[in-house]
Amino acid sequence: MADRETMIQTEIVFDGASFLLSQDQDVDDLRERIESATRSSGTFVDLVVVGNRAVSVLITPNTQVTISVASVAYDPRDTGDVDFPYSGYHDEL
Repeated sequence: MADRETMIQTEIVFDGASFLLSQDQDVDDLRERIESATRSSGTFVDLVVVGNRAVSVLITPNTQVTISVASVAYDPRDTGDVDFPYSGYHDEL
């Protein structure tokens, strides 16, 4: 049986809304930005998710955030380039 190429996939959940981060996202930097945002009354934090879609999440001191990591099958489309989305309605453009 041939070895399958894998990649690390990071899931982040904001108040129950789940997003899979694109491969180019710096998780340590994102954690720092989220932690910093909780010190304000509300600040948007930008990230790029699988499908090369840009997402902005409003972070407040009450926002619940969970980050988890898993090894999944490699997807060469997952580049984080928002100019070339590849999931959902973007496939039809």
